[in-house]
Amino acid sequence: SSQNLSEEFAEAARQLKKEAPTIQFGKIDVTHQHDLRKEFNIQAFPTVKFFVNGSREAPIDCKGVRKASTFITWVKRRTGPSTVLINSTDQAEAIIKAGDLAVIGFFRELHNDSVEVFCETARDVPEMPFGMTASEDVCANYGVQRNSLVVFKEGKPVHNELLEDGRHSKLGLTRLIKTFTLDLVTEYNIETSVKIFDVPVENHILLFTPTNSETFSEIYKNYQSAAAEFRGKILFVLVDTNEARNGRIFEYFRIRDIDVPAVRILNLSSDARYKMPADEVTVENLKEFCQSYLNGKAKQHLSSEEIPQDWDKMPVKVLVGKNFNSIIF
Repeated sequence: SSQNLSEEFAEAARQLKKEAPTIQFGKIDVTHQHDLRKEFNIQAFPTVKFFVNGSREAPIDCKGVRKASTFITWVKRRTGPSTVLINSTDQAEAIIKAGDLAVIGFFRELHNDSVEVFCETARDVPEMPFGMTASEDVCANYGVQRNSLVVFKEGKPVHNELLEDGRHSKLGLTRLIKTFTLDLVTEYNIETSVKIFDVPVENHILLFTPTNSETFSEIYKNYQSAAAEFRGKILFVLVDTNEARNGRIFEYFRIRDIDVPAVRILNLSSDARYKMPADEVTVENLKEFCQSYLNGKAKQHLSSEEIPQDWDKMPVKVLVGKNFNSIIF
């Protein structure tokens, strides 16, 4: 809530006052400040913006930060180095074991495009520690190929991404890394819904199924296998159709009891929905569906009644989802 965020923001201001007195924190109630709202394009509340070097031009948006400690890290990474330079295995271990998640970049040299993208990504992911190293000993100790980004979860490497060829943008890496704050497949409920929307992946795939059915464990295993392949590109969500509190989400996707298990993809930006053409929830079918969606080949799913036979008999035509586009556009 706004109140909660306001308190965390104030706590960050108190702590940073001692460490970094040059950084000023302020808050504005823009309810009646229409000029300010327009100038800084404020569309949602609360919005946090960071102004650099006394300039009103192009402030940096601080999105998805909710805790005082994360605010502090975010500000420090904007005003100083965004990653810790690692020179020894002991240093690396200290970072890896400090919390649940850690991200380490293993590089040949510390000045190239991959390093730059890595450091920029660290600025946008203040929830977890970032370290980087060009030490041969450290790379050899973890058996990691140079120019790799490795995500550690609970002290163990869980993902290795080669950063060669300039294949990665800051946004792409941010999306990938932030997905590790969620499980590979996240079950939708009141608590997880906030986390799901915090991760900046706009493509969501949803499996609607009762979790107590006989086929559930096999379907779920297939779903997890596909999820591992599309991590960072598509967010995999499980919706238990036996849970009454999920009713609104079934309505939104027009899912009926006889449809389950059902698989849908939702694009958060356009609100476009896609239905998996195959009925069987196999690894092959899931992969094919996800790949065709990412290639822009999947057909949009428009929930619709059948077209009435006499739809064009009268001066006022009868439109349903299935004939709406072709008639109107």
